[in-house]
Amino acid sequence: MNRREWLAMAGALGLSPALGSAAQAAESDPTAARDAYLYALPLIEMATTRARLLKSPGAAVNTLTHTRTLSDHNARWVTTPNNDTLYSSAFLDLTQGPATLTIPPLGKRYYSVAVMDMFTNNNVVLSTRTVGGEGGTFTLVGPGQASSGPNPTRIATPHAWLLIRTLTDGGEDLAAAHKAQDAFRVKGAAGSPIAAHAARDAKPADYFATARALLASDPAPSTDLRILKRTAAFLGAGPFDEDAAAKGVQQARMITLLAQGRQTFINGWSYPRPNLGDYGQDYIYRAIVALQGLGALPVAEALYMKAAGEDGAGTFTGDGPYRLIMPAQLPLEGFWSLSMYEATRDGQFFFTDNPIHRYTIGDRTQGLKRNADGTLDVWIGRADPGGDKTANWLPAPQSGPFALFLRAYLPKAEMLDGRFRVPAVVKV
Repeated sequence: MNRREWLAMAGALGLSPALGSAAQAAESDPTAARDAYLYALPLIEMATTRARLLKSPGAAVNTLTHTRTLSDHNARWVTTPNNDTLYSSAFLDLTQGPATLTIPPLGKRYYSVAVMDMFTNNNVVLSTRTVGGEGGTFTLVGPGQASSGPNPTRIATPHAWLLIRTLTDGGEDLAAAHKAQDAFRVKGAAGSPIAAHAARDAKPADYFATARALLASDPAPSTDLRILKRTAAFLGAGPFDEDAAAKGVQQARMITLLAQGRQTFINGWSYPRPNLGDYGQDYIYRAIVALQGLGALPVAEALYMKAAGEDGAGTFTGDGPYRLIMPAQLPLEGFWSLSMYEATRDGQFFFTDNPIHRYTIGDRTQGLKRNADGTLDVWIGRADPGGDKTANWLPAPQSGPFALFLRAYLPKAEMLDGRFRVPAVVKV
């Protein structure tokens, strides 16, 4: 929905352009505050990431910046990064017209270009799977805009995040991977400077003020009008009860922190919902992913699985050792990797420093010792397991809770529909 359509619909509903006043259907109780916080959290996280990345040297709107090394324990710019691909990123401003994206020919090297609207939906994923190795030129078109450019692709909000993943094995392959990164192109005229904003841990009044500003610059889809009308006291012109806001925000934060405890684990792993990356009205799930895995790809591109842990809710607290017996082959067209993260108090995950500088084990990891039948015993724990097991050791943090995520890129149907399940991680 473009801004003109939003203004017309808001007027018909008696709402202000900023999403409404305390109209007759609006509520100013803790439940409405809770829902307003969760609804706006993806916008807040996107704005926080945008502000952080635009502070990087050479960064600008509609301009690609590149990470030149694989993510390690120093990478804190986004939660749950991978250690398989180099990232390239551009925050888009389409208010002055479309932007042009050029994908170079990359042959057999895996890549993906995800363009996410400000609500964290993947509006398009251009990748090895969807485009192929020949590349191409694509026109990214904002709401209500016309375009005569090649391969027009509609983006749902005037601002968006373009995130590129380029596969590399590191080491001697980095130079070729850098060349591939440099061949991507983004071109577009930027609009107004990005305003300051509050983060997710801000006071409720500041949080909701930022949410209103973000919704004014990137209007919500018409499908969200019901929740927006009900939460208009917080996401619209107000006024709202500050005590109710504080209670509701506290409830919302608890929901995001306790989210893993309500997930269903199958054989010791949680699997994403089919709507990952394109959430519709699944606002709570969208908020949880924005906090724990911002920028997640749709399941057809990458399947993200999380080990249940000892608490049954997704984290480990023991010293180990633990063992995961990976099959010789997984049903996928791409590759897999198992990553170790330290778990923070606010529900995010980052790589942890360790003596062998290993953050991931996967089917491309050099020096692993496989069993005679091709299976792989992955040893997980805070201490080196010793002997031949060291080759397959995935180090855990020296202290504190940790989490294990398994990524399967380009999964086949049997992984997506549940015919294949990953073996459980077990304490030895």
